[in-house]
Amino acid sequence: MKQLEHPCQEALTLTAVLAALSDSVRLDIVRELAECGERGSSAFDCDIANSTLSHHLKVLRLAGVIQHRKEGTRCFVSLRPCMERAFPGLLASVLRFHPADVRAEAEAPTA
Repeated sequence: MKQLEHPCQEALTLTAVLAALSDSVRLDIVRELAECGERGSSAFDCDIANSTLSHHLKVLRLAGVIQHRKEGTRCFVSLRPCMERAFPGLLASVLRFHPADVRAEAEAPTA
């Protein structure tokens, strides 16, 4: 099975990474990967259509945040180690200032 292309470390740009991280669904994906490590691409806890999830994963992959690994008919996703080398502490900082409970509170209906 053909592996998907990933940008090399030298091609990673801060603007592309920050643009990819500007969506709350993509931040949730990155948070799950940071907490749990590699996961099957269908194992994410998102209330979105599979095609939408696929789009978000593609945006993260093309920005260089995640990597896909195909094995047979399954696809596995993980954070790219070169992200930490290229932008030390960036993902940890972004995730620290956008915790899941803040997002849940923001989406909760007000009385």
